[in-house]
Amino acid sequence: MALWRAYQRALTAHPWKVQVLTAGSLMGLGDIISQQLVERRGLREHQTGRTLTMVSLGCGFVGPVVGGWYRLLDRLIPGTTKVDALKKMLLDQGGFAPCFLGCFLPLVGTFNGLSAQDNWAKLQRDYPDALITNYYLWPAVQLANFYLVPLHYRLAVVQCVAVIWNSYLSWKAHRL
Repeated sequence: MALWRAYQRALTAHPWKVQVLTAGSLMGLGDIISQQLVERRGLREHQTGRTLTMVSLGCGFVGPVVGGWYRLLDRLIPGTTKVDALKKMLLDQGGFAPCFLGCFLPLVGTFNGLSAQDNWAKLQRDYPDALITNYYLWPAVQLANFYLVPLHYRLAVVQCVAVIWNSYLSWKAHRL
């Protein structure tokens, strides 16, 4: 409880910084889970640079973009009724999610040193599966998020659920 209260105080005092750092930390955790539990690399084979890349992408891309998107979405569709939440989820999953994935996967490829041609081939191979997998998880999560969670907690809630998603994305983005 004390940790949660400290998080709430920090979020109130520095909302943008805390949201960005939360996204980066949880992206890094997702990569650690991917490498250790999914790929079973073990500590000696753990790619620390890859984890730092995911932390950087979380702080520099995911946190700012998703946090900004939630603020924009609340301006476009003010309100918290069930219908408002449904509209937000449809915009999020119909417009934002496909664009976000289409940017995220090539960014990881670029960070990993892929050529433009290899990055494009990887995007063509991985994007459809990633988008379909997205639709298994995120519509229900986002519907609940937009209906039940205040705006300043949405990124944190999504990033907590996204630890599993980030593990999947890290695995998908780093597969050769």
